[in-house]
Amino acid sequence: MKILLTGKNGQVGWELNRSLSRLGTIFAMGRNDMDLSKPETLGPVIQDIRPDIIINAAAYTAVDKAESEPELAMIVNGVAPGVIAEEAKKIGAGMIHYSTDYVFDGKAKSPYKEEDATCPLSIYGKSKLAGEQAVAQAGIPHIIVRTSWIYSLRGSNFLNTMRKLVQTRKQIRVVDDQIGAPTWARAIAEGTTRILEQNLKGSTTTSKLITHSGIFHMSCLGETNWFVFANKILELSRLQKDTEVIPIPTIDYPTPTDRPKYSLLSNKKLKQVFHHEMPQWQDALQECLKSAQ
Repeated sequence: MKILLTGKNGQVGWELNRSLSRLGTIFAMGRNDMDLSKPETLGPVIQDIRPDIIINAAAYTAVDKAESEPELAMIVNGVAPGVIAEEAKKIGAGMIHYSTDYVFDGKAKSPYKEEDATCPLSIYGKSKLAGEQAVAQAGIPHIIVRTSWIYSLRGSNFLNTMRKLVQTRKQIRVVDDQIGAPTWARAIAEGTTRILEQNLKGSTTTSKLITHSGIFHMSCLGETNWFVFANKILELSRLQKDTEVIPIPTIDYPTPTDRPKYSLLSNKKLKQVFHHEMPQWQDALQECLKSAQ
């Protein structure tokens, strides 16, 4: 099987490059190879490789910066995935594309299901929703994976920010009224690989690679808030030292972007269709930190 992977240097892309290696030949692309801000350049790359499946892990992920760069965010997250999907259609390839809990407005009281109404609050959320719709409308075998609060030991994320701040600050103020599920990038990559393994069934035809097109939620299990997550990071990292972590409401930590107050995702469909269960968020965090040792 030939797998074309975009975003190889991102948190999820780096882990996918590692996890997918057991399934076939990976053509892993970074921004220099496939620049989603230039959708017109993507077609020739795809047509040259002619993969069986395209896994799009590239994205514009600077949530706050997107408010001042709406056009760029929409091109990368909204337009480019549609272009990739249309190119996949030409060669009979399937596609896996990643999206976000930020397509919801956070007004729910129970975990969001795949069919729940979307209502993004931010430019980032709107651009990711546009990408979902573009992929689905191409009419190819596809899986859209929505996930949440991604972290890893690589790149810019909440985990690495907390581990740095505790080295230099006596106090860290962390929001405690946004509810969600931190999700380790490796858990997403392993879940994606499991989906493909289950679908192969000894065949490498595209119709067998993706037998259940649609949206699937894939986030670690359990729920928490950023304040509790921060404390667990410092506890498991043994970095607490003398730093005090202070809980604050969202209103006391203004950002350019409105974030959903509640963005838990239901993983029931993932388990029912693909028989895959994600780890509890605390267990995944522990495994992530152990992997650095």
